[in-house]
Amino acid sequence: MKIAIILFNLGGPDSPEAVQPFLKNLFSDPAIISLPSFLRLPLASFISSRRAPKAKRIYDQIGGSSPILGQTEAQARALEEALGTGGGSGHEWRGYVCMRYWHPMTEAVVRSVKRFAPDRVVLLPLYPQFSTTTTDSSIKAWKAAATAAKLAVPTQTVCCYPDEAGFIAASVDLVKQGLAEAGAGPTRVLFSAHGLPEKVIRKGDPYQAQVERTAEAIADQIAKQTGGLDWSVCYQSRVGPLKWIGPSTDAEIRRAGADGRSVVLYPLAFVSEHSETLVELDIDYRRLAERSGVPVYRRVPAVGTHPSFIGGLADRVRAILAEPQVAVCHGATAMPCGSQHLGCPLIAGAM
Repeated sequence: MKIAIILFNLGGPDSPEAVQPFLKNLFSDPAIISLPSFLRLPLASFISSRRAPKAKRIYDQIGGSSPILGQTEAQARALEEALGTGGGSGHEWRGYVCMRYWHPMTEAVVRSVKRFAPDRVVLLPLYPQFSTTTTDSSIKAWKAAATAAKLAVPTQTVCCYPDEAGFIAASVDLVKQGLAEAGAGPTRVLFSAHGLPEKVIRKGDPYQAQVERTAEAIADQIAKQTGGLDWSVCYQSRVGPLKWIGPSTDAEIRRAGADGRSVVLYPLAFVSEHSETLVELDIDYRRLAERSGVPVYRRVPAVGTHPSFIGGLADRVRAILAEPQVAVCHGATAMPCGSQHLGCPLIAGAM
């Protein structure tokens, strides 16, 4: 059997010239700006032109482009290997990177998958925590492009995996390494995730609840192994005038400094490196930590191709293929979302 695995991610500009069109694609998405298209598209052009100079300066600090494509390609190849490409599984696995806002984008990936002619398609977002602004947007774009291209293949979706065993094991391993590097002094682990406007959460988006679920799972395992852990969840990358969920990562860094705590910061909602980790966390927040009197600041890398993380993804793919109608989030031990999370496709009855 030929199986195509579609790895969804945000994407990022591959050159300075790509920064403004990347931003325009981002702000043109109705999941990001919920206005009618006749208002949203001109607004996207305006916002992207205003923000492009600052964004270019950010990317200049990491070589002028985002590394996310190369890292996601590495994850796709590692997943193929974990699933047994060329082995005795009886399946031919093919991983496809599908970016939402820059190349390779959905329509082109659908065409490539159609040429492969798979028997099954698995949609696998590289967003451990579900959000209407990320995973749901990618799924909708895929379904529209597949319909337009007449790609009529049985398709299943791994919608989220906030406490999947392999993801948590990889995270625990990396955070413990960060704690060891921080030394013996009092240390606080900050689990930092990309923030969202509060209004998105109030509409039933489960993202914040799932982020907190991930943090608790990691912290619980470390506490059991070490006897305790000082930790907090916080949110980064706020833009615009709306009120966002909190506490903010910068506020938590300042609080750690006031408390005399070193900081080990783990970006638990990112599985690869990009400007939000390499610039915001590694440069901007490191400077803030120094100014705030934080004794030691260590930023934990994203899970990337950590064997436990890739193995966990492979487990989820196998599970969904073995049991197409899984009642509880394709292998999760408990339902990650509550009845109030109407943004969840399972709660809403859309999957």
